[in-house]
Amino acid sequence: MNRVAIILWILISAVPRGGQAQPIDAGVPAPDTAKSEPEPPPEPAADAAPPAKPEPTAAELAEIEAALGSDASEAAASPRAAAPPVVSSFNPDIGVVLDLAAGWFSQDENLQTGGHDPTKNGFNLQQLELSIGKAVDPYFRFDSNLAFSQEGVEIEEAYATTLALPANLQVRAGQFLTRFGRLNPTHVHAWDFVDQPFAIGRVFGGEGNRGLGVEVSYLTPAPFFLELVGSVTDANGEGSARSFGGAADLPVETPRDFEGMVAAKEFFELSDDWSLALGQSVATGPNGTGRDTRTNVMGVDLYLKYRPITFASDTIVAVQSEWLYRRRQTPAGVLTDATGYAYVFWRFAKRWGTAARYEVGTGNAGDDLDPAWVDDRHRVSVNLTFWPTEFSRLRLQGSVDDPTWQANPIWAAFLAAEFTVGAHGAHKF
Repeated sequence: MNRVAIILWILISAVPRGGQAQPIDAGVPAPDTAKSEPEPPPEPAADAAPPAKPEPTAAELAEIEAALGSDASEAAASPRAAAPPVVSSFNPDIGVVLDLAAGWFSQDENLQTGGHDPTKNGFNLQQLELSIGKAVDPYFRFDSNLAFSQEGVEIEEAYATTLALPANLQVRAGQFLTRFGRLNPTHVHAWDFVDQPFAIGRVFGGEGNRGLGVEVSYLTPAPFFLELVGSVTDANGEGSARSFGGAADLPVETPRDFEGMVAAKEFFELSDDWSLALGQSVATGPNGTGRDTRTNVMGVDLYLKYRPITFASDTIVAVQSEWLYRRRQTPAGVLTDATGYAYVFWRFAKRWGTAARYEVGTGNAGDDLDPAWVDDRHRVSVNLTFWPTEFSRLRLQGSVDDPTWQANPIWAAFLAAEFTVGAHGAHKF
């Protein structure tokens, strides 16, 4: 019995067995309905119930099930009836961010350490960032960030991330910014200031600590958020591994010739309106003074944020601080220094915010890596930010830099603009 037979059986069964269909007599003329008055239909009885439909017998049910099973087998064997395969789109998510700044410095030697900082009087192209990302398949995601400048283009990041590892594990492989501290993994458009704290540029380089390598992270089952991160990357690059191999371009002969980094990230929800993030990081690797001399960098970071959600408000208050301690072995002895920053950010209206930052760094006499940095350095910066929309930003910033080994402080002023188009993910907390 096929589907047609089943449909016919249902239609025939719908006719009540208690009555008969009236035969049609072709020889009897139809009544003249135009001249005779139609009789009103009889009123249904109040207690009349609809006629009961016949119940199929056990034999009929067995025959129906056999027919349905046969049809299902035929559909499964037919290529046209099979479900189409799921094909991933080849169109990635693309976003473009343009950062521009007009700058003024009171001295030609401005001591800016960030690779994307304004560094001259006049107009500065901080960067044109092209971000491309897409899930490759259920197992991997691809992300990249290309930075265009007036000198050319560079690959800031290009890496793949696993999506389906067991036991709360995740792996990244490629070129990426290491997750040392809080500011280093971020890009210019995520900063609360126009320029990078000089602590990052002094210890890691103008581009921040990054390199080719692999990273493993583990989300622990602790009662609070606790993530453990470890990475192994190349130890070379003046702009990204300044305190390690730097420009010496050391060859890799043993695992000790890589830079290793471990970090712990904690997050606490203090209340509905208050949150706290903490971090501890350690990086180690060879430095450019010799194959057996090493550099160790230890860092701690804090981020405290107030954003009321228990009542309607545009207010955001955030405190961020990060401190780095560096210990370097050299043929002449061991050099140590400490560098850090702290700032407060206040978004006092929906489109307006302001921030103030303090930075400090200690000096080392006879330091070949920082020959001019022989004493303490202090810098204070303040800014005012206006967001016309979530896709654009205008920022006015001023600073005074006091390198105590110079006779006069360095005054600076920036007017920066940022414009974003295309797909761009939300910034991290």
